[in-house]
Amino acid sequence: MKVHKEIDRPVTYQDVLDAPEGRVAEIVNGVFYLQAKPAPAHAEVTGALGEVLRPPFQRGRGGPGGWWIVPEPELQFRDRDYRTLVPDMAGWRKERLPEFPRRWSDLTIPPDWVCEILSPSTARLDRVEKMPVYAEEGVRHLWLVDPLAKTLEVFELTGGRWTLIAAHGGDGDAAIAPFDAVPLPLGDLWLPEPEEDADAG
Repeated sequence: MKVHKEIDRPVTYQDVLDAPEGRVAEIVNGVFYLQAKPAPAHAEVTGALGEVLRPPFQRGRGGPGGWWIVPEPELQFRDRDYRTLVPDMAGWRKERLPEFPRRWSDLTIPPDWVCEILSPSTARLDRVEKMPVYAEEGVRHLWLVDPLAKTLEVFELTGGRWTLIAAHGGDGDAAIAPFDAVPLPLGDLWLPEPEEDADAG
């Protein structure tokens, strides 16, 4: 859950540094947001994406390699007091970022791909506030994953605007850009339905 933290002074990056341990803080267009521990369905997607994407695309095991795949990176877009965003996951092609920096402040190259995992409390922020920032910063690929609806929307940046190029759902395998070299098993992203609900269906 992300909430707007009301403060009676201008937001600065120090507010991010002062965030309580175990929480994720962001500054989106000068507004400070604090993220609580994600719900189980959200955490399942994050973990599953890392398990599925990192071996073939970062390690080169069963896939082409050539990427850095990072959960919850801190993206400081130019003025970190105005825009410090933390997507749920992001990826950089190693041809653009040969070595991953040791400090977030040294990460000056926008990612090639970001993924936001939606929840009822974050969907508006992710769609209305953060998507335009990613477009302005030149991120080429964006996924929006809804773990409750079990859907994955795929966007590409064309002419400075996001274009929805595909939407996936259910439990099948899908080749999804920019990681279409290895099919993604969608069913691995979702928590199983409770047994009583499955039996009722």
